[in-house]
Amino acid sequence: MQENIQTIYQKTIAFAAQKHGSQKMPDGLPYIVHLSNVAMEVFMAHKEEPNFNIELAIQLALLHDVLEDTTLSFKELEDVFDGVVARGVLALTKNTSLDKNDQMQDSLTRIAEQDKEVAIVKLCDRITNLQKPPVKWDKEKIKKYHLQAITIAQALEGKNAYLDKRILDKITAYTAFF
Repeated sequence: MQENIQTIYQKTIAFAAQKHGSQKMPDGLPYIVHLSNVAMEVFMAHKEEPNFNIELAIQLALLHDVLEDTTLSFKELEDVFDGVVARGVLALTKNTSLDKNDQMQDSLTRIAEQDKEVAIVKLCDRITNLQKPPVKWDKEKIKKYHLQAITIAQALEGKNAYLDKRILDKITAYTAFF
């Protein structure tokens, strides 16, 4: 029996919440709020342009930081979900063995090798993060984050027209923080 999207969402967010534990966002909110915001962006993108597998994209949205920010291993993730989900999350995970300046391009290269849903989640993640920057960020870091967003938008353009427009609008609005 195939699970419906509500069951998939509930199972996945519960797993992510348990793995992320007491982690917080820079504003002090529980980290799970970020993950649910990324999932909400995925739902809206699918509503506007249903050209991708919503079940896969929702799982990726809710799990996209679980390898990067927790002690969960790739094998454990693969055992609970499947290889497609685990490989997608791995592509969304920074390779910290690389120089910090090379991590984004490496991730974008790996994302491009995966299903479209991985790119869609990366776009949704950056859209979600293009809000008021943390107070501790200086202008240089804010501008660098803005440039990274442009790089992401260009590299992943064409995966979903709604998200292409949405990220460009968010990039433009983000210049108010310079």
